Amino acid sequence: MEENEPQIRRHHISASHHMKIQWKEFFKSPDDTLIKDTTLVEKGSLVGRIGIMLLECGTGAWRVRDSMNTVARALDITCSVDIGLISIEYTCFDINNKSYSQTLTLATTEVNMNKLNKMEQFVRKFEKNHDHLSIGAIHHSLNEIERHTVNYPVTISALSAGIACCSFIFLLGGGLPEMICTFFGALIGNYVRGEMGKRKITLVAKIAVGVAISCAVYFLCFMLGQKLLGWNHDHAYGYIGAMLYVIPGFPFITSGLDMSKLDMRSGLERLAYACLVIMTATMVGWGIAIALNLTPGAMPKLNLAPGILTFCRILASFGGVFGFSVMFNAKPQMAFVAALIGALANTLRLSLVDYNHLPAALAAFIGALLAGLLASFVREKVGFPRIAITVPAIVIMVPGLYMYRAVFNFGVTNINVGAYWIMNALMIVIALPIGLLTARILTDTKWRHAD
Repeated sequence: MEENEPQIRRHHISASHHMKIQWKEFFKSPDDTLIKDTTLVEKGSLVGRIGIMLLECGTGAWRVRDSMNTVARALDITCSVDIGLISIEYTCFDINNKSYSQTLTLATTEVNMNKLNKMEQFVRKFEKNHDHLSIGAIHHSLNEIERHTVNYPVTISALSAGIACCSFIFLLGGGLPEMICTFFGALIGNYVRGEMGKRKITLVAKIAVGVAISCAVYFLCFMLGQKLLGWNHDHAYGYIGAMLYVIPGFPFITSGLDMSKLDMRSGLERLAYACLVIMTATMVGWGIAIALNLTPGAMPKLNLAPGILTFCRILASFGGVFGFSVMFNAKPQMAFVAALIGALANTLRLSLVDYNHLPAALAAFIGALLAGLLASFVREKVGFPRIAITVPAIVIMVPGLYMYRAVFNFGVTNINVGAYWIMNALMIVIALPIGLLTARILTDTKWRHAD
């Protein structure tokens, strides 16, 4: 910050680890002042506020940087920014060689696709109409976005987790007993996790408690079904499905996309975050399984004709992607579009593995590529953010079952078997962002170039 710039008064909040930014104090000009006529501090602070609001949505570094640069160019300043998982450091320069720097940090990371959609709409409108916008009008719009794009209620998120996971377990080979138990396990586990989130409980504790409750509820539902309906013991192996709502699909996929654009800090931080979530969930799942004397095993075969199985996979893929999209706080129209794309792409992937005997990683690449190409076409028609319909569409392809089996076998010192599963999972996790990246390079001129 320049030495002659006004100092910002600090607010000491003893109860909060992350202090809330008082954006009004960065703007000393009257509210009716046009933004193009404001000081470098005010212009730079607006760029930062837009950037941190976008980062809060869970989108990747490229989108945050592109939006910040778009706003900076409109204000005749230059922005240089370094982006992480929950923080932004940036400097703005004007034509008089003055500079202004800020460091902004979030308390946690989450995914909110509805907010991302509104932020992208705001940036596009700002680029076209910035000459006529006042400080007051801009901050009113940003305040409205922050106020009216909150997450879905915990009950809706829990229900969507149940739908997503029971669809997921069918795609993994489970039948009706597994789907019923998974639905209730995921619903109750994610509800508890959501309630803990409302009370600002830390990430690891939320995941651990949610997964433990999901596995326990699945087991209780299975025991009830076994007692009342005579279910075969093999149906107990579907307990892995009840915890799949914790799969960190967004950071897994966006980490690969960020690293492909050489945003290494953001990419590596997102990858580390995803690995933390996966390790916490799988270790807790392993502990619960040992306590309940459960082991990963083969669920009873469905014995469906290929045509019926393919049709059911389309329905299950649609339900799974729709459920995950709602968990990512996408509005229903956005979730519906993502679910249609995911239903086609994921069914193709599974069919390539089952009927064409393609390696799972290659089939995942083709499925992600198809999802990316379809999203590029659809985006021109509906105007939704590309990431809001591509990532949910392929999250259902993330091999959570493989990851869990790897950790379980490592835990019981079956190292060779664990290595087999972790390598299969790693190949698929690498293939998914490469598929989206390939589609993006083929269809997006702006992404294709590095300048």
